[in-house]
Amino acid sequence: MAHIAFLGTGLLGAAFAEAAARRGDTVTAWNRSPDKAQALAALGVKAAATPPDAVRGASRVHLVLKDDAVVNAVIAELRPALAEGAVIIDHTTTQPALTAERAQHLAEQGVAYLHCPVFMGPPAARNAQGSMLVSGPLKLFESVRDALTAMTGRLEYQGERADLAAVKKLMGNALIIGLSSVMADILTLARNADVDGQEAIKLLGLLDLNGMVAVRGANMAKGLFDTPSFELAMARKDVRLMLESAGDLPLAVLPGVAARMDQLIAEGHGARDASVVALDAVGRP
Repeated sequence: MAHIAFLGTGLLGAAFAEAAARRGDTVTAWNRSPDKAQALAALGVKAAATPPDAVRGASRVHLVLKDDAVVNAVIAELRPALAEGAVIIDHTTTQPALTAERAQHLAEQGVAYLHCPVFMGPPAARNAQGSMLVSGPLKLFESVRDALTAMTGRLEYQGERADLAAVKKLMGNALIIGLSSVMADILTLARNADVDGQEAIKLLGLLDLNGMVAVRGANMAKGLFDTPSFELAMARKDVRLMLESAGDLPLAVLPGVAARMDQLIAEGHGARDASVVALDAVGRP
């Protein structure tokens, strides 16, 4: 089994470290708040006082940190202790341009680095479920493919473009955050209409969300807005009704949607499909 390190043992990092220890790996962990790493001792994970202490002798160094600034700072700190041939595997959600810069900088210094953001929470990390994206050199990916496969339910190699996994992670999180925000507005409508929230969410099961993504989403990506199934002007009327029905309660998404629709209607797009809200995203004809 491998000797590996996890730097950053918040909810996700701790779950990864726990799972690795259960698989029989020798695991050392570091966290800026020492108690979080020390709490893993009962699970067979050794707590380290510093990043260099954590990575000594490790063949893989997994980062599960807050942001680019922290990633850069931690890598700079651990570098002197990094074993020859060790691979840095960065699971942090990061800014794509900064990820590309970091990957190039490390490659120039001879440091093996893969960006591997994930779509999973702590329970999925403990049970090797969810999805992991990987960007970086193919040869390097192949050298750790089996180890990464053991960590996730689905491993998706994105190619050698260093920032592509970072871009796609933000896309996926945009859906998660956006959908949660839309559901918040639905619950607001339900509350102001004295409808049980669970009943409101159950209603969503009647809608074919996967079909909407497959058909409407594909048409949006192609810029196909001129054969409407739901005209923008009519959709805007419905959004007005939603805003009115919410009363004085705050809304997360719908006011911004209304403003975007108003802008496009003023430009003459009211008779096009409501998905024309993506007009500038895909490029104007």
